Amino acid sequence: MAPYVFMERNGIHIIDLHKTAAKIDEAADALKQIAKSGRKILFVATKKQAKDIIADKVGAINMPYVNERWSGGMLTNFPTVRKAVKKMGSIDKLMGDDAWNRLSKREKLQITRQRAKLEKTLGSIKDLNRLPAAMFVVDVMKEHIAVREAQKLNIPVFGMVDTNSDPRKVDFVIPANDDASNSIELILDIMTQSIKEGLSERKAEKDKEPQGDKKGGNKGEGRRTRARKEDTSAAPKQPVASSSDEPKASDEETKKEE
Repeated sequence: MAPYVFMERNGIHIIDLHKTAAKIDEAADALKQIAKSGRKILFVATKKQAKDIIADKVGAINMPYVNERWSGGMLTNFPTVRKAVKKMGSIDKLMGDDAWNRLSKREKLQITRQRAKLEKTLGSIKDLNRLPAAMFVVDVMKEHIAVREAQKLNIPVFGMVDTNSDPRKVDFVIPANDDASNSIELILDIMTQSIKEGLSERKAEKDKEPQGDKKGGNKGEGRRTRARKEDTSAAPKQPVASSSDEPKASDEETKKEE
C-alpha cells in the first residue's frame, strides 16, 4: 500500500486522497460499462459496518450482494448454489399449495426454518442465474475467500483496500478506510450511482432501436418475401400463342381454293 500512503503520523498511515479520488473514478467508469452491457456485479460485505449499507444501496439497483457469511464455493461451486436457490423456490411453491395445509406442525416448522436459513444466505443472489461479470468487495482481508474464488474464475475484483491489506490481489484498487461506515457509504453510493447510469443508458439505447433492427425483426419478413418469390417461380407458365402454332390448312382445302 506504499504508493497510496501520503504520510505516517504517530504510527498511523494516512491515505493520499488524491489517489483515492482517481481510483474511485476509474472503478466507477468500469462498473458503469459492465452494467451497460447487461451483466451482473456481485457486492460482498459481511462486516458489521457495511451490512445495512450494502443491503440498502445495492438492493435499490437490483444487483446481487452478500452481506451475511460467505459460503465457501459460492462461485467455484456455482451449480450447487443454484440448486439450493431452486429448492428455496420449491418451498415457496409448496407454501402456496393446498398440500401445505395437510402437513403437521412439526413438518411446517422444519420447512419454515430451512426456508429462513436459505433466505439469509442466498436470498440476495436468487436472481443471479450465472456467474457475475465482476465483484466488488469491502475489506479484501476479511473477504479473502471470496477474492480467491473470483481469481480462480478470472472474475475482475473491485475492492476497498485499507493500509493493512495487499492491493496486488485486487484488479481495481480503491485505497480507503474500510472500517468507517461513512467511508463505505460514500464509496458505495458513487459505485451504485454509476451502475444506475449504465443501466439507464442501456435502456435508452434499447428504446431508440428501430423495430426492424431488433433481434428477429426482419426474419419473418425475409421468409415471407422468399415464399412469394418461390410461389411465383413455381407457378405454371401460360402458353403464348404464336404464328407457328396456328393450324395449317390441309392440302385438299388448298386445291379446292385453286
